[in-house]
Parts: sequence; structure tokens; C-alpha cells
Amino acid sequence: MINSGPFNGTHATSEKGMQNPAIKAVTEWLEQQGIGKRAVNYRYRDWLISRQRYWGAPIPMIHCDVHGWNPVPEDQLPVTLPEDVEWKPTGESPLKLHPTWKNTTCPICGEPATRETDTMDTFMCSSWYHLRYLSPHYDQGPFDEAEYNYWMPVDIYTGGIEHATMHLLYTRFFHKALRDAGITEGNEPMIQLRNQGMVLGEDNEKMSKSRGNVIAPDVLVNRYGADTVRAYIMFFARWEMGAPWDSHGIEGSARWIRRVWTLFTDQTQPGTASPEVEKNLRRRVHQTLRKVTHDFENFEFNTIISGLMELLNEMYKAREAGAAGSDAWSEAQDIYLHMLAPVAPHVAEELWTNYLGKPYSVHQQQWPKVDEAAAKEDMIELPVQINGKVRDRITVAADASEDEIRSAALASEAVKKHLEGKEPKKVIVANRRLVSLVV
Repeated sequence: MINSGPFNGTHATSEKGMQNPAIKAVTEWLEQQGIGKRAVNYRYRDWLISRQRYWGAPIPMIHCDVHGWNPVPEDQLPVTLPEDVEWKPTGESPLKLHPTWKNTTCPICGEPATRETDTMDTFMCSSWYHLRYLSPHYDQGPFDEAEYNYWMPVDIYTGGIEHATMHLLYTRFFHKALRDAGITEGNEPMIQLRNQGMVLGEDNEKMSKSRGNVIAPDVLVNRYGADTVRAYIMFFARWEMGAPWDSHGIEGSARWIRRVWTLFTDQTQPGTASPEVEKNLRRRVHQTLRKVTHDFENFEFNTIISGLMELLNEMYKAREAGAAGSDAWSEAQDIYLHMLAPVAPHVAEELWTNYLGKPYSVHQQQWPKVDEAAAKEDMIELPVQINGKVRDRITVAADASEDEIRSAALASEAVKKHLEGKEPKKVIVANRRLVSLVV
């Protein structure tokens, strides 16, 4: 965008804008007319990294009355915070008030000197902690190069929208600065960014103490357990959208977790289920596994919970039909706990180890693979439209040909009634999901 006017005699365009021939031509004309001149505005802002508080990394600088400020010698790093601090109501940093911590010696003359008592803004640490996490005990540099080559760049960065002008900006700056220094590689530290929505108060406003609408998670955890609270947070809204909190809704998640516990701990004796019951159970298990796997990869957590709830109902029906104790039942239990583990980790671990007798831990197991043959439907239901209006639904074999689907649609009594003896001009089978008749 071009911004020209009498205020400063300049007009500015972005680098991308200057690649546009039209903008470039207008810019050159403005310069020729003496109206303005081209300028690049990066909108730089100073970042004051010092904080007058206890928490945060100490700024490793020493002040000497003779030699001024000098960095702490490398062999004396890291500078650690004292643990015997005293908090005063004055609001001053405990480091400044500590009787001994700030006292040291000048690295040049060895005379008494004082440490800097300000600490760094916590963003100074969080901007590169994903690198230090690669090898936290490595002492030959900021990180082990082999670990960096294996793990970086970060697959997915998640955060709130407020991070767009704070942490995300800072961590990208750190990465690019380290890249220019030859320490890191590539232009970006993260491959993908996903912003989560915000959990609002029940009054549909952002939670804050001043509004008095904050929901204390500890109270909910004490009442329902951590797994139930975790599951409800995943379930009550789309992850990227957020929504107002509903204190009554958590009861549904609590009932679901209780039903899971009851099904897995119930000492139902093995029955004799028909092959059809076992086949249907395996179909639903592997269809759910396929959907849950997709939803985990796409951060669609609310539909994961609904899928697990639906599968639990099917498992109860299968148990009543005598499926308990069968190979299909054991497989269903095994896969269900795999899918449950990221949602309700404590309950899943307890059931996996103590009730199914599986080796510790469910969180260390390979993710199960979908048996596509088992997941395949024998029959499918297709809506039938006549001139755009659904008039019937037909059930056909999953592997039925298009001709067989057309014949089934035309044989429908409801379709015949609405055709009123007329021959359709077209019978279209759309992706085996819809039959459309044009009359």
C-alpha cells in the first residue's frame, strides 16, 4: 500500500508491494515529481529485557567502581538465584535486598563489586527453550547438534492469539539471529502454527479476577478428577474456536468416564456371540480408530470424545450380545484404551495395567493400525433426490456397481410415487454418496 502526503514527504511500500509493477510505477512517478521519496519502515521497537523481580534468569553483569560494567567470566556461569530470599511488602526485588548475593569481585581487578540485581524478561528464556530442551544437560554449547538435527524444526507450534506479537515474534527473531550466527539452520524454527481458542467465563466474557468470572480448575479437579476436567475441556468446544464455560456440561463427561470404568472393571463372564456381532464390533472399533487418528492429527479433539462415547455404547451392546471374552472384545478393549490414553491418561493407565494386565505403560505403546478390511461396511445407505428434494433412502451393498445403485433407486416405492409414471431424464450416482434423479 502506498502512503503519500504532505506530513513527512515520504511514501512507503512493503517489499512484496514493490514487486507489483503497478505500485512500482506509481512509486517511481511520485519520486520523479518530487512528491516524496521511497522509504522502508520496519516498525522496530526497543525491547527492554530487564525486570525488577526475583524470577527470571539473572543478568550476568558485574559493576566495579573502577572498571564499570563487565560480563561475568564464562567459568563462573551460570549465575544462579539464591533460595533464601525474603519478600518485603515494598514490592522491591528480593535480589536487591539480599544481604550477600549481590556481593562479588570485579573480573578485572579482583576488588569488591556488585552483581546486577535485575533479572531478564522471561521471554528471553522462552524464546529459545525449545532448543535447550533438546539436550538440557549438554555443556559444550547451547544444544547437542545431533539432537538438533533429529528434532528440529518444531513440527507444530500452538498458542493463543496474544502470542502473535509476543512469544512467536521473539522466538522467530532468536532463531533467525542464531541462524545468522551459524548456530541454527533454516529460516523458521517451527513448521506449523495453530492458534487455540479461548475459554471464556460463563458470562461470555474473558475470564478475569476483576470480573469475578474465573473458574478455578483446582476446585473442579478435586470434585471430578483431573481426567474428567481434561476430557471436558477437550469436548465442550472446538479447540481452535473456544467457547464460554458451562459448569453443568462437565457432568456429561463425568458420566462417560464412569461408564468407561464400569465396562472395563465389570466381571462379566465370557459369553457366546454370533459371528455377526463380533464382525460388527470390529467394524465400529476400526472405523472409530480411523476417525480418532484423523482427528488427533487435525486437533479436532471434541469429535474424538464424541466418537469414543459412541463406541462405548456399541461396546455395551456387544457385551450384552455375548461378545465379552472373545478375541474381538479383547481387541476392542485394547484399542479403546489406546485412544482414551491421550484424553484421560490416568484412567487409561489404571485400566490398562491393573485390569487388563498389560505391560506398563499404555503411553509407551505403538498407536494401533486401522484394519481397513474390518472397517469396511457391508451395506451403505444413500439418499435419493428427485429434482433436488430427498424422497427416499436406499440401502445397497457397499461394493454395488453404479448400475445396481440406479436400479435400486428406481425400484423404490417412494421414488415411484413421486415420479408419477414419468421417466427420469437423468439418474446420477454422485460419488456413491447420493442418487439424483432429474425429471
